[in-house]
This record gives sequence, structure tokens and C-alpha cells, in this order.
Amino acid sequence: MNKRKIIVAITGASGSVYAKVLLNKLVSLQDQIEAVGIVMSDNAKDVWKYELGDTSYENLPFKVYDKNDFFAPFASGSAKYDSMVICPCSMGTMARIATGISNDLTTRAADVVLKERRKLILVTRDTPLSLIHIENMRTITLAGGIILPASPSFYSRPASFEDLAATVVDRIIDQIGLNQDAYRWSE
Repeated sequence: MNKRKIIVAITGASGSVYAKVLLNKLVSLQDQIEAVGIVMSDNAKDVWKYELGDTSYENLPFKVYDKNDFFAPFASGSAKYDSMVICPCSMGTMARIATGISNDLTTRAADVVLKERRKLILVTRDTPLSLIHIENMRTITLAGGIILPASPSFYSRPASFEDLAATVVDRIIDQIGLNQDAYRWSE
């Protein structure tokens, strides 16, 4: 199996627990991964601190890039990153991606992933949705992106907040193409 190169962008939308569980899961799957590049908005750091009460994002074994670092390898298609996950993805970030505005590393990397026909996964969390949100989701889907709403499932009977978030993260990991031990319906 080829090792994966993955970009994880974290925006200021509520739902930092999804990003934390995703990053922890990627740590546990490092034998399948060549590289993980992380980019966080300023709001993402503030929301993480507010929602989770810590700055554990500072202690990850992955390279973290500044939100405006256009010299990051995944700012170009030549770096051949396989997948990009934006988790959680704010509606503003999604709108900029849908309209081709590459004003920071997150939106530039998303633009690169789409133009290279690689996998872009947006983990949206907002509700309710306006028609503008739905049209932006449509545009990104038509361009090859995947909208993966942070809609947890309950059939695995999650016992904690993080277990509940893991029901979404397991779907993200499946979309990236990594092998994992996860709850499967009727198995």
C-alpha cells in the first residue's frame, strides 16, 4: 500500500472535537501515512481553546504551517498530497473555495487539490443551511469535492463525547482511504 500524504485544515467553525479526534486517529495510523500537514486559522485556535479547554493542537507529531505560508508544499500540485480534509469547515471557508478565492493556505490548498483531481473532504458542521450554503456545497461537489457533514451516528452506542465524534471521523478516514478498525453496520 502506498503511504498517504494528507492535509488537515481546521477552521473556526464550532466542532473542534472532530479535529482533535481526527488528528489523534491519524497519529494511530502513521504506518499508512507519509506526511500530514496541518493548517489552522486564528479562529480555529480560539474555538479549540474555548470548546476543549486546552491547546493540545500544539503537541502533535505533524508539521503545522502558518495560515499564510504559500511556500508550504501542498500550496502546489507538484507535492502530490493525496487528500485534504477541512475539519470543521466553516461556511465562509466553503464559500471561498466554491468561488475560487485562494486568499490563505487553506483555500489555496483546496484549490490545488480540486484542480489536481485529488480528494477534498469538507466536514461541515453548521445548521440550519441557507440556500447559499447549499449552492456552495453543490458547486464543490460538482468540482469533485466531498461534503461530509459532521452528523454523528448512534448505532454504535458511543459512550463519550469523543466516541460520538469518532463516528464522523471514521467516515473521514474511510474517505481518505486508510485502513482502520471501526464499527461497521451488521458486522
